[in-house]
Amino acid sequence: MSSPVSGTKPDPLSNGTEFRESELESERKYLAVLYRHLDGQRETTEQRLREVLGQGIGGTPGAQVERDASYSMYADRLAQLRSVDYGLCFGRLDLTNDDRFYVGRLGLFDPANDYEPLLVDWRAPAAQPFYTATAATSSGVRRRRHVKMRGRQVTGIDDEIFDLASLNDADISTLNGEGALLAALNANRTGTMGDIVATIQAEQDAVIRAHSDGVLVVQGGPGTGKTAVALHRAAFLLYTHRKRLRKQGVLVLGPNATFVRYIADVLPSLGETDVLLSDLGDLLPGLTATGTESPKVAAVKGRAAMVGVLAAAVRDRQELPESMLEVTVDSYPLRLNRQTCVKARDRARSSRQPHNLARANFARAIVRALSDQYARKLGDKFLQRGDMEDVRSELREDPAVQAAINNLWPLLTPERLLTDLFASDRRLQIAAGRFSAQDRALLRRRPGSPWTPADVPLLDEAAELLGQDNREAERQAALAAAREVEYAQGVLEVMTPADHADEEVLQAMDAISAQQLANRYSSKEYETTAEKAAADRQWTFGHVIVDEAQELSSMAWRSLMRRCPSRSMTIVGDISQRSVAAGAGSWAEVLRPYVRDRWRMAELTVNYRTPDEIMSVAADVLAEVSTDATAPRSVRSTGVPPWRLAVSAATLADEVARAVQTELAAIGEGTLAVIVPEAQVGALALALAQALPAAFLAPKGSLARAAVMSATQSKGLEFDAVVLVEPQSIVDESEYGWNDLYVGMTRPTQRLGVLHSTPLPAALAGLSDRSLEPA
Repeated sequence: MSSPVSGTKPDPLSNGTEFRESELESERKYLAVLYRHLDGQRETTEQRLREVLGQGIGGTPGAQVERDASYSMYADRLAQLRSVDYGLCFGRLDLTNDDRFYVGRLGLFDPANDYEPLLVDWRAPAAQPFYTATAATSSGVRRRRHVKMRGRQVTGIDDEIFDLASLNDADISTLNGEGALLAALNANRTGTMGDIVATIQAEQDAVIRAHSDGVLVVQGGPGTGKTAVALHRAAFLLYTHRKRLRKQGVLVLGPNATFVRYIADVLPSLGETDVLLSDLGDLLPGLTATGTESPKVAAVKGRAAMVGVLAAAVRDRQELPESMLEVTVDSYPLRLNRQTCVKARDRARSSRQPHNLARANFARAIVRALSDQYARKLGDKFLQRGDMEDVRSELREDPAVQAAINNLWPLLTPERLLTDLFASDRRLQIAAGRFSAQDRALLRRRPGSPWTPADVPLLDEAAELLGQDNREAERQAALAAAREVEYAQGVLEVMTPADHADEEVLQAMDAISAQQLANRYSSKEYETTAEKAAADRQWTFGHVIVDEAQELSSMAWRSLMRRCPSRSMTIVGDISQRSVAAGAGSWAEVLRPYVRDRWRMAELTVNYRTPDEIMSVAADVLAEVSTDATAPRSVRSTGVPPWRLAVSAATLADEVARAVQTELAAIGEGTLAVIVPEAQVGALALALAQALPAAFLAPKGSLARAAVMSATQSKGLEFDAVVLVEPQSIVDESEYGWNDLYVGMTRPTQRLGVLHSTPLPAALAGLSDRSLEPA
């Protein structure tokens, strides 16, 4: 696979200006070739897509299936070709056998030259040495070249030579093997996540390309690239197992909505546009959980014991009359005693169906008991053979009978079950009697309060216990479909004039039926896998990736495992960054109920985000979290020590504003976070927005340069600079305050400053004293 751009090869070990300019020009020419092919393939794909659409809606069923498959194929390819324009190519491999090939975001071939490979997809096995080759294990690579680009322009190249035996000391001293990586690390953050595909390192590549069977846990400290690795793994698995995963889909679950927005552009930039990105609050179709609650409440809701609580709550709704229940039908009083209702309830429960589905068995037994009484009231002389079924049918539709059944065995939604449970001390006592009175009080919730993310797994569990009687929905869907077919039939009749009906001319009705026409214009025919999965609570995914997995509760894991019965999962997180009581104490604790010991773990040990100056102080905080934890090793140093500044409580907001101005000036066009105790987020955000509107407020559709957030909200994000406020308060306000402080300190890629009006924790003694110059 040699490059089609040829010419005289300069000395590969020379570092002269003439060589660099010659090589740069060579790469620019080759990239121009790649972009011409990219544009050409876009035009060709668009043309073919137009041709498919221009074929109309007629033809045999087989032709229609073929046409739909072609439409899907061309539409998907066009989406890929449109998504990879920025940084199309990022590297080149020169092999010891004199072969050469380029590596990029997707594969490109030359159709005019026997489909000669022009660009190798980064996920292809042939591209793996680009990420794994070292001087000790070169995998047949002589030189690895990183191509730096801005838009479609080549701005620089960075070479690594692996044939070290041929180099003298002067040559070795000029090599910079991590140049591309360090350039990426030092780049300003923009408020959205960039991909790392051009700078993947060996330990990251091993995780990305690991086989998809079973559960893979990726444990890594802050800045080790866990999130980026997880997303690139999603792209790699979709590339490698496309047939299976395109049908079943991949779920990427993040810790919150902010995080999901942060990563939203990564997978499209890697050529993948069909993955469902969600946080826990959006995991149930038709419901967005935006409410907030205290960590103590979320911890109680997250307990595994809530499974038993919900099951008991459902049983409690299968009620019995105290003694006798009277139902009046056609002025005849009919009575249901407790014993009759007990038999009906036991028969329904013995079916082992969910509550709403078992309700039909209960209703059938109640109607039979009432119909026997009704028959006796009428007398046998008025009933003929077959009349009893008519009586039962009438009783099933009688409002009084329906009301009695609803009182004893109501049709429930998950929302109604939880609302009624959390609003009633009596129901909580019955269902959660083993919980303490304090814990039951934490579960109390006013009807109409917004649902929280911790409620979502409970609603999902309730949906499993209740089941869904779809008969009415299916009946309505059938009626709607029949109306669509009737409408389509009318359209075809309009297209077939009566005065031509008898002529031997092909008419619209000859080419397509009304049913086929209605199906062709159904919006569901063109839904992506991700769209279908988002609308179906019972959808099961081919692979699930969970980021910040240490934050998920036992109930959340139970809900998530239902969506992946194959247990093909990638679980990414850091136990040391756990910030909620409901979260994971250990990976074994999380996984044992579902896969026992059949899981494997990979560790990421290199910190690519946080400079060594900051990480050395953060390591002291990590020691407070766990004496067994080891901080990841930083790969770079900025020469800028993290600083501290003592201020008065009265001037705190003003001093924070001054610090923000100073830090923004130092980082140029980068982003900044002010990380504060949870209780101070609202007040300080308002004060800073008023003091520095240009920094904290952004026009609609764009991102502000600076933001105020808690340490928990900053989880998974990164910024060029962080101003950390009142660290002792962050430690004090939560059971996992040290974890939160560790998270907040490891968000910056360049600079960290700490302001405090109360004494600092002893673990921050390594910060440098500083006074702020006037901004």
